[in-house]
This record gives sequence, C-alpha cells and structure tokens, in this order.
Amino acid sequence: MNTRHASTVQWRKSSHSGDTGGQCVEVADVAAAVAVRDSKDPDGPKLVFGADAWAAFAQRVKAGTLDLS
Repeated sequence: MNTRHASTVQWRKSSHSGDTGGQCVEVADVAAAVAVRDSKDPDGPKLVFGADAWAAFAQRVKAGTLDLS
C-alpha cells in the first residue's frame, strides 16, 4: 500500500468485534484491493489483497470452512 495515501484511507472493523480489547483487524478498500491491519498497531504493517482473493477468503469465513480456533 502506498504510504503517501495511508492517511486518507477509511479503516473499519466488523460490527461483530464489539469490545474485544483491541484484538481485531481493520480493513479498508484501496483501489481494486482490500488492505488489512492490526487495530492495536495502526501504524504497523498492512497486508493488501486483491478484491477476488479477499472475497474468496470472506466467503470461506462466513461459511465456517476455516478452523479459526
């Protein structure tokens, strides 16, 4: 992700996160991709996924096919 534009990105976290003590990730739409960061370290590293890869991941999470325990 281009750090020149990082300050203009609108980060959001899931409404399901609730009050988790900051243990969640935040996502932002950037061009034709989705950026992900650790909410506890907003200035730290970010991962960027293509829109198709993110959609496939989100679909698997929603379907419960990933072991996230």
